[in-house]
Amino acid sequence: MDAQLADVEAGKRFYGELFGWDFEEAFDSTVLARLDGEPVASLSRKTDGRMPTVWTVYFATPDAAALAGRIRAAGGQVVTAPVQVGAGLGTVALVTDPEGAVFGLWQAGEHPGFGRRHEVGTFVWAELYARDTEVANTFYGGLFHDALFGPDAEPDFGRAAVSEVFPAMMPPHFVVHFRVADCEGILGTVNRLGGRVQVPPFETSYGRVAVVTDDQGASFAVLER
Repeated sequence: MDAQLADVEAGKRFYGELFGWDFEEAFDSTVLARLDGEPVASLSRKTDGRMPTVWTVYFATPDAAALAGRIRAAGGQVVTAPVQVGAGLGTVALVTDPEGAVFGLWQAGEHPGFGRRHEVGTFVWAELYARDTEVANTFYGGLFHDALFGPDAEPDFGRAAVSEVFPAMMPPHFVVHFRVADCEGILGTVNRLGGRVQVPPFETSYGRVAVVTDDQGASFAVLER
């Protein structure tokens, strides 16, 4: 996953203190976030100020071009066609589902993706907030059936109706979740660093969640298992 930010240095200060991340230059205007030496996310400078300030989750695939074709055939859209990143790091594409929720595809090269996840300070869950959950079931169930329902599946991706958490006019979107030890406790740190609480803590089937924004407006969630 990555965050598209206007000010990457400010992002390093915010997330470095919030989650204990260190950073290293990756390519172009992108830095790789690490926790105890392992990659957990990246921060990129927006190339166009009109682009949203947002966290994006990327789904792993062995063939980004083929999956982009399946997404288009299933009623989604390809926003950015597959393109190689860096010097052989991987291939990336940006797509939407039929309702317009944006997510990415990642075909690994030298960079496989998460080095650590499901631990405090790392990615733990991605929740899709959809207008029509049956449309989401059909679309994502068809694309990622084995990952969601296969015999070895350990999904860290769920979906809910937008109206369960957000105002009805909120468009469909993904929210990336970071694991924390204390959901309520970390909200004070978010506020102190210039972020804000968007949705106060609430209970879900996968833990206690609060949705927040960083000091530049990128939304994400904190999750206490």
